[in-house]
Amino acid sequence: MDSIALFCTASLLAGGVYWFVFLLGAAERKGKRAVHLSGGSISAEKVRDNYKQYSSFFRRPKEIETADKVPAFVDTFYNLVTDIYEWGWGQSFHFSPAVDGKSHRDATRVHEEMAADLLGIRAGDRVLDAGCGVGGPMRAIAKHSGANVVGITINEYQVSRARLHNRKAGLETQCEVVCGNFLEMPFAENSFDGAYSIEATCHAPKLEDVYSEIFRVLKPGSMYVSYEWVTTELYREDDAEHVEVIQGIERGDALPGLRSYSEIAEIARKVGFEVVKEKDLAKPPAGPWWARLKMGRIAYWRNHILVTVLAWLGIAPKGVVDVHEMLFKTADYLSRGGETGIFTPMHMILCRKPES
Repeated sequence: MDSIALFCTASLLAGGVYWFVFLLGAAERKGKRAVHLSGGSISAEKVRDNYKQYSSFFRRPKEIETADKVPAFVDTFYNLVTDIYEWGWGQSFHFSPAVDGKSHRDATRVHEEMAADLLGIRAGDRVLDAGCGVGGPMRAIAKHSGANVVGITINEYQVSRARLHNRKAGLETQCEVVCGNFLEMPFAENSFDGAYSIEATCHAPKLEDVYSEIFRVLKPGSMYVSYEWVTTELYREDDAEHVEVIQGIERGDALPGLRSYSEIAEIARKVGFEVVKEKDLAKPPAGPWWARLKMGRIAYWRNHILVTVLAWLGIAPKGVVDVHEMLFKTADYLSRGGETGIFTPMHMILCRKPES
């Protein structure tokens, strides 16, 4: 009887662990399982050291402001967070307004397809994705429009992940991924029929540098749309809570400094663009983009326990626990930024490169 009870108990525990790790903890549809979490291109034994190095940037703010330091800073960040993002969020590393009657995945797809519709791209066009991550938006836009999308990301690990997902989706001939810095892109002038960036140019130390590069590679008459992370008209620099929230977002998302919404159109015009439209896509009647973050609190604690156990067992790098904790704290700052209205991750600007 004792052996039967022991066997039943062990079976229940084994079943519970399997459910927790493989069914509840992460789904294959997101492309990454908890047991495969890594530090990207960073070897497992160096993940914690690289996390400490990343954190130290914010104790030396003048280094963050130095343009030549930022690419390595952002590259380190995405080595640390890419697997966790895929596991806990999905293949599209951005927010989208909540849509009644639609899942988070469908709302994300609608938000991405809107970028394609604003550009007016069609089958056969060559389109640039500036800051493509692991290619979630790229694949959605390619499917929706029929365009050929070329993505650029500074992180080599993201390139390999994006190419893998492109192959799985059967889009490897329609979607191309290049490793490079969007401040110095390896593309010829006047070579793209359209361009977009979805919550990516916030990593540029100077927005005019990335906008001028996108302007350079676009064909005359072509359109560019960007969803920008900015502070809104409600942000007050003399409000301590506002400052705490914005600095928390910057620390947890590898940002050299958030810009004000009022700067975006001026910078676009400065590099030569015509501004066609500008709108904060988070404004009502749009549903709250931060709702998904708040709904995920229980999932965070579940995942954090799981990551801690996997690190203790030596399956996941020990530094992954620190990274996961940082991202949870950042989620709180992002939620507060959304609830107070002082921050938006989807200030949309639509621009055109003049014909001459």
